Amino acid sequence: MTDPDPRRRIPGTDTLLALPQLAKAQDVLGRDVVKASIATAQQRARAGEISPDDVVDAALDALPATASQCRPVFNATGVLVHTNLGRAPLSTAALDAVQAASGTTDVEFDLATGSRARRGRGALAALAAAVPDAEAVHVVNNNAAALLLCALALAPSKEIVISRGELIEIGDGFRIPDLLASTGARLREVGTTNRTTARDYADAIGPDTGFVLKIHPSNYLVTGFTATPSVRELTGLGVPLVVDIGSGLLTPHPALPDEPDAASVLRDGADVVTASGDKLLGGPQAGLLLGNDALVARLRRHPSARALRVDKLTLAALEATLRGPEPPVTRALNADPATLTARAERLAARLREHDVDAHAVTSEAMVGGGGAPGVTLPSAAVSLPESYAAALRAGDPPVVGRVERGRCLLDLRTIDAETDDRLLEAVRRCG
Repeated sequence: MTDPDPRRRIPGTDTLLALPQLAKAQDVLGRDVVKASIATAQQRARAGEISPDDVVDAALDALPATASQCRPVFNATGVLVHTNLGRAPLSTAALDAVQAASGTTDVEFDLATGSRARRGRGALAALAAAVPDAEAVHVVNNNAAALLLCALALAPSKEIVISRGELIEIGDGFRIPDLLASTGARLREVGTTNRTTARDYADAIGPDTGFVLKIHPSNYLVTGFTATPSVRELTGLGVPLVVDIGSGLLTPHPALPDEPDAASVLRDGADVVTASGDKLLGGPQAGLLLGNDALVARLRRHPSARALRVDKLTLAALEATLRGPEPPVTRALNADPATLTARAERLAARLREHDVDAHAVTSEAMVGGGGAPGVTLPSAAVSLPESYAAALRAGDPPVVGRVERGRCLLDLRTIDAETDDRLLEAVRRCG
C-alpha cells in the first residue's frame, strides 16, 4: 500500500550526512554548515515545496561556496572604494600572497640564520621603497589605530592641538575627537569651523602640547569664506606635526590634484603621516605610519603597538600590493572614459539581443571611502529598468548598481573588463 503521507519518505539527517557528496562538503565547509543546508532542504520537502526525492539535490544547491557568510559581489556602483562593499578589492598578486602566507610562514623568522627576524620586514621594506621621503615606516591595523597610537605614544596626558574645522565624524557615528580623548589626551581646539590660521595653532602651543594634528577632511567639503593653513605653514612650531591624509594616496595622481599624498606632505615638513591601506593604495585594511625615524621608533616601541599590529595575511597582501602590478582601484582610477563608453555600448547591444531594455549612458563615478570629496570621474554605464536593481542584488553572484532617475545604472568604471561576460549573464538571468 502506498504511504499517503510522502513526508515519511524524507531522508533523515544522518543518512544524508553519510552520502559521499555531502560527506565531501563537510570536509570543505564543516559539519554544521552542511547540516543547516540539509535542514533547509528537509523543511522545504515537509512544506510541499519540493519532492522528498529532491532533498539531496536541494541540500547540495543550498550549500554556500565557502564557510564564510561573506559573498563576492559585483560593485557596479561607480564608487571605487565602497566601504559597505569592503573597500579596495585586492589584486591577483595580493590574493596569491595571502594564499602563500596562509600556512606557516617566515613572517618573523630568518631562514638563513634560524633566528627571530623583524616582523613583516618585507612589507615594511616595500612601503619604505614606495615612499622614500619617509625616514621610517610602521603598519597597524587601520588608520584609526594609527591615530590612536600617535595619541598614546606622543601625547600621554598632554594636549593635541587641532582645528575645530577638522573635528570630523566618519562612518557609523565614529568620531575622531572621541577616539583621541579615549587615550587620556586632551584636545586643544583652535580656530573656527570655517577658518583656522597658522597663528591659531602657534598661540596654542605650550608646555603641555604633545603634537599638532592636521586631518584632511576627506569625506566633506567646506566652501565659501574659509581658510586653513598648509602643512608647510605648520612646521617649526617646536612640537611634532602629525598629518592624517586618510585615503592612502602615496604619491600625487593627476586625476586627484587636490588630494593630499604621503610623499608631498612629508616633503612639506610633516613629522608623521598616517593613512589607510585599503583605500586609494588598493590594498588590505591597514594603518600606515610614515615619517621621522625617532618618532616612528617611539610609536613602534609603545606597548599598545602590540595590540594594534597586523597579521601575516595583511602583511603579505600589503607587500604584494606595493610591489606588484596595478591593483583594481588604481586601474579603475586610471580607466579611459572612451574605453568605458565602448564597453557600455557593446554590453547594452548584447543585452538588447536578449530583449533586455538596455542602453549605454554617460555617468559619473567617484572615489568613495572618504577620499576626494566632490571629485567626479567621467564614466559610462549600462542603463536598465529600475526593477533590475533589486533582482541583481538577489542574484548569484549579486550585482550592486545604483538607481538614478528611475533607471538602474551599472557603472563600468568599477567593473573589471575581464568580468564583462559574467556581468552579462547575471543581467540576463534577471530578464
